[in-house]
Amino acid sequence: MSKQKQAQLRKSVAPFATSDMKISIIQIVNSFVPFFLLWFLAYQSLSISFWLSLPFSIVAAGFVVRIFIIFHDCTHMSFFKSSKANRILGTITGIITHFAFEKWKRDHSIHHATSSNLDKRGTGDVWVMTVDEYTEASFWGRLGYRLYRNPLIMFGLGPFYLFFISNRFNRKGAKRKERWNTYLINVSLIAIYALLIWLIGWQALLMVQLPIIFIAGSLGVWLFYVQHQFEDSYFENEEEWDYVKAAVDGSSYYKLPKVLQWLTGNIGFHHVHHLSPRVPNYQLEKAHESTPPLQKATTITLKTSLQSIRFRLYDQASRTFVSFKEYKAMQKKKDSRVSLKVNTAKFQEE
Repeated sequence: MSKQKQAQLRKSVAPFATSDMKISIIQIVNSFVPFFLLWFLAYQSLSISFWLSLPFSIVAAGFVVRIFIIFHDCTHMSFFKSSKANRILGTITGIITHFAFEKWKRDHSIHHATSSNLDKRGTGDVWVMTVDEYTEASFWGRLGYRLYRNPLIMFGLGPFYLFFISNRFNRKGAKRKERWNTYLINVSLIAIYALLIWLIGWQALLMVQLPIIFIAGSLGVWLFYVQHQFEDSYFENEEEWDYVKAAVDGSSYYKLPKVLQWLTGNIGFHHVHHLSPRVPNYQLEKAHESTPPLQKATTITLKTSLQSIRFRLYDQASRTFVSFKEYKAMQKKKDSRVSLKVNTAKFQEE
């Protein structure tokens, strides 16, 4: 894609990079009210059975994901025109979703600025090793990577690590505003949990809240993972990296059923979001439908997205993801070629 076409593409999306106060308020209402109602129903159902309560918690987890998308828009300063309003709502939604607003805002902006850049990995992204890096890594380096990429750890333990460790501590060198925002959210969470324990008891709190945060966290990690980890995703070194190509070719269009699309706040239109982060979630579909070049982005569905679970390493030679099994086959083939060359050289010498 030429620089002129790239500029035209960004220009085509620009009209959608504006918030609508009415839609934003409606989205707050239809996200927050159902969440709190479902939480209350889950608690009330415990008097009958945990298994009656669980379905309410599962649906409530879906609304936590939707509230996270509002939080996400606030970090991009796109949900409201006012920066102050975005920060206030971002902090409130950060409490509900257990994310530190200012901290995540910084990390996520770095993710957007470096997405698919092989030379600038490590902040706000999923750990990706190339085939060559994995080959050269130590035993412990390989083991750590294999554990990290294990689905049970990534989607099972990963959410708890995010909620209770990573999101609760400031990074080294964090600025004052970032540090105090994290402290505010941490203190708010402690106060809310303490109040709930006093009101309903820790057992009831665990039975309602634990499924909600686990399911919501797993879904959130999955969405973030799958929209950059597809077979022919774009990755380049710094000298060849291009922002627009990283957005359009390095982010997928996750075509979800309408109910799930609504619950996930249109984040499936991830290629549009990466091209223009200031487009609020409720404008993403319009931007996609109104811009033909964006409709050519890699499209994945619920069924095809499951394939990404086996993607482990990025092969720069073939520009595609490979599984550990495929990597092992590649290495055997490579070793066979080396062995053949050695034997041929010996034969010629004789």
